[in-house]
Amino acid sequence: MILLDPKNYYKLTEPLKTVEINHLFAQTVIEQKMDGEIYLDDLEHPSTFYVKHRYGMALLFGKSDNERFNRSLVKYLLNEEGKRVAGEWLQVFPKDWNVRLDELLGEKIQEFSEPMVKTNPENNTKIICSTRVNFQFNRGKYTPTKLNEASTFRLVQTDANLYDQIKGTVVPDCFWRNGKEFAETGTGFTLMLGAEPVSTAFTSFVHEPKLELGIETKKKFQGKRLALYTCSALIDYCLENNFEPVWSCRLENTGSFGLAQKLGFEPVRNIPYYQLPFQNSQKTDQKANSSWASLVGLHYFYKI
Repeated sequence: MILLDPKNYYKLTEPLKTVEINHLFAQTVIEQKMDGEIYLDDLEHPSTFYVKHRYGMALLFGKSDNERFNRSLVKYLLNEEGKRVAGEWLQVFPKDWNVRLDELLGEKIQEFSEPMVKTNPENNTKIICSTRVNFQFNRGKYTPTKLNEASTFRLVQTDANLYDQIKGTVVPDCFWRNGKEFAETGTGFTLMLGAEPVSTAFTSFVHEPKLELGIETKKKFQGKRLALYTCSALIDYCLENNFEPVWSCRLENTGSFGLAQKLGFEPVRNIPYYQLPFQNSQKTDQKANSSWASLVGLHYFYKI
């Protein structure tokens, strides 16, 4: 695995077009709209690619039969050198990569289970395989959800000032370099209770004509259907501005899976989703680190 200089990220522009699963996060790195890392098998004639977004999402694609690359890949995936100190979640394309990973890793891959997560929330020896779902938006099944005029909550558009006030595991600051870039290129909507932001839906990635949703609701306000209002406001924005809203989540996250369908999204593709082992460190940048326990409650890393 050869680390690619950012000045050469353009080499992945055309190969990425062959990837049929949702890959907006990888496109964001390739276009250098957010920090990340890219690895190749060969600098002059690359055919295998590994793209990692700063937040921990990763995409492996291209040829799967490069033995030299695969030897390095196994060491990287298993974190044999102990360099990975934050969560990383991998998806692969095409399907033959799933077969190759099974061959290369064998019993090192363990199927996801809730008991396993609860007993070993920060797994650092196994690669945990769950399922990621890609959805497609069906406008005919979408019904806008508006706040009642008598509601104690207030819906506002997220600006650069509010950007800095929104804290949590999955917030705009995880996907944008700063509030200025977010305000200029992205957008979002936040439910306020007085001066407190309680639920937010925002642009995590945008590459016309697609806009991917990121969502988080503060823990004490979860279960009150608040994400419906913020998501609906962002979907309305998409429709008014000719964006296609994009949604992905873990199949095991029943809350997110159900919310997506309430908003008019239909599941169209299930793919294996690998959580890679890491050595936990208190020194890790919190923007890039989420525990296994947090992952259980996320959308594709988000709370509702």
